[in-house]
Amino acid sequence: MKAAVVAVSCMMAMALAGCGGGSASDGEALKVGVIGPFTGPAAIYGEAVKNGAQLAADEINANDPAFKIEIMAQDDEHDAEKSVNAYNKLRDEGMQVLVGTTTTAPCTAVAAEAYKDRVFTLTPSASGPAVTEGNDNVFQLCFSDPNQGVAVAEYMAANFPDAKVGVIYNNADNYSSGIYAKFKSTWEGKGKKILATEAFADDANADFTAQLNSMKNAGVDMVFLPIYYTPASNIMTQADKMDYKPTYFGVDGMDGILALEGFDTSLAEGVLLLTPFTAYSEDEDTQKFVKAYEEAFGDTPIQFAADAYDCVYAVYDSYQKTGCSVEDDSATICEAMIKVFTGDFTFSGLTGQNMKWNEAGEVDKTPKVCVIQDGKYIEK
Repeated sequence: MKAAVVAVSCMMAMALAGCGGGSASDGEALKVGVIGPFTGPAAIYGEAVKNGAQLAADEINANDPAFKIEIMAQDDEHDAEKSVNAYNKLRDEGMQVLVGTTTTAPCTAVAAEAYKDRVFTLTPSASGPAVTEGNDNVFQLCFSDPNQGVAVAEYMAANFPDAKVGVIYNNADNYSSGIYAKFKSTWEGKGKKILATEAFADDANADFTAQLNSMKNAGVDMVFLPIYYTPASNIMTQADKMDYKPTYFGVDGMDGILALEGFDTSLAEGVLLLTPFTAYSEDEDTQKFVKAYEEAFGDTPIQFAADAYDCVYAVYDSYQKTGCSVEDDSATICEAMIKVFTGDFTFSGLTGQNMKWNEAGEVDKTPKVCVIQDGKYIEK
């Protein structure tokens, strides 16, 4: 998918965004930072983000002789302190725009630094409200946590009105607890009950015997898992050994479970999850992206790759409207990009059509529900 370049005259752009004169590129590249967990338990997310961003940059560089993007990537291991260190390293290396970070807790820490430094930030997948709260320079391409909680509750109520619902969530993780809180209020607001609720912490995500016994004893037949793929895989594996076979419903953090090394993916058959993208869509743009991604990286892309791909194209499209030069500093570019994103800018990509952003940094896009069938994500 190739995003259209919007031509804007220099004088109009300067009036709109306040950048100095100059072309989109004066023979150099816009330096775009990417931060995510390239190692550790969330590495599937980070690698996908890095690859998706690089693929978009490669396409732009090949198809627009007047513009170049340089991707600068740093590993944060899904750790807030390491993420800030990665951010500072990229700043030292001349980063002008940040696509990241990948996960919520690290992004919340980095967003505070980017706000002080005035670095425009578009995260592909850090969905917590704290990421954008009070940070006028930070925008999300992903669904926010509250929106995910609402969407799942509404989908369940419409499609599984008689489900006996339970929840297992991570109460030490803002992403998980935020989605759970909104799901709970929405679900109960519809007159529904949650039959069992169990929590766990980051340092206790291997043994779920107690939580699963609680679900089983309460008669739960649909377990909502607003969690990442690693603990979700442990839950499914242990439930199978207990001969407990509920339907599982996950959110965007569940994506990647089919690529998890050592996990019996047959246990994920029938899992439902909220996602903006599936590689098995028959959409022409999606299939072009999947083919290019598989050729470049030897792997089928998950939604995090598509999110990052869209982020880079959204940066590319919006940057054309600023009238900025790559010789401008990050603060100048930041103020110009904010004006574009909070104006009439819309973007259509792999993860949504006619996406718009509000001043709070949240994106308006329609969620999709997929089911895992025969080892594939199939849109419902």
